[in-house]
Amino acid sequence: MTTTPRCFSLAGRTALVTGSTTGLGRATARCLGLAGAKVAVNYANSQARGDETLTALRADGITAELFRADVTSETEIDHMVTAIEQRLGPLDIIVCNATPPQPLKPIEEYDWAFHQQMLDFFVKSPYLLARRALPGMKARQHGRFINITSEVFHLGVAPFSAYVAAKGGQTGWSRSMCHELAPFGITVNMIAPGWIPVERHENDPQADKDAYLATIPVGRWGKPDEVGWAAVYLASDEAAFVTGQTIAVNGGRTCW
Repeated sequence: MTTTPRCFSLAGRTALVTGSTTGLGRATARCLGLAGAKVAVNYANSQARGDETLTALRADGITAELFRADVTSETEIDHMVTAIEQRLGPLDIIVCNATPPQPLKPIEEYDWAFHQQMLDFFVKSPYLLARRALPGMKARQHGRFINITSEVFHLGVAPFSAYVAAKGGQTGWSRSMCHELAPFGITVNMIAPGWIPVERHENDPQADKDAYLATIPVGRWGKPDEVGWAAVYLASDEAAFVTGQTIAVNGGRTCW
C-alpha cells in the first residue's frame, strides 16, 4: 500500500517570525508550527505577551521557543539567531513581520526620524537578518525569506508616504535578492496583506472599517491565518521554483 506524502510539510525546518506575539505575526507563527516547523517567536517589548503566545503555541503541539530582540539592532539580531541555532537548530525560514506604529499623516507632519524608523523596520531589519543567516543557508543550499509587505505600496495609499516608501524599499530589496540567492536554493518572496483587523485595529473608527470592507471584491474581511497559510506555502519545498513573487492576500483588491 502506498501513501500520499503530505504536501507543504515543514517538518525538520526551523522558522523565525519577527514580531510574532500578536496579529498577523502570531497567526503566521502558528500556521508554520502546525505545518511542522520549529518556531522561534520574537518580541521586543512585552514579555507577558510573549509568554502567553508561547503557551498557546505549545498547547497546539508546536515546538516553539521565545526570543527577545530589537530586530533593527545588528547586535541583538546576532545574539538572537545564535540562540535560535543553539535551541532549535539551523535557521531555515525567516518571516520579516515586525512593524512600528503606522499613523497616517500628511507629509508636513512627518520628520526624518519617523521616516528612518520605517526604513529601519522594513529595509534594515531584513538586510541584517539575511546577512546573519545566509552563511548557514548557503552551506545547506536551502533557505526561505518571506517579507510581509503591504497592498499600500501597490495602491499608493495616502496620507501614508513614509510607510509606503519603506514598503517600496522592502519590495525592491526582495526582488534583487531573489536573483542573487536563487543559485543557492534560497528563495525570497513577499506577502502583501490588505487590511486584516487584528488587536491593534480594535479602536479604529467603524466608518473606516465599513468603507474598506465595501471595497473588498470577495465581500468579507480577511483572516490572519490566511496570511499564515500563504507563508506556509512559500516556505515549503513545493514552492522551491517560486521566488521574487508577491502574493496579495486582500480578497482581490489588487490584481497584477
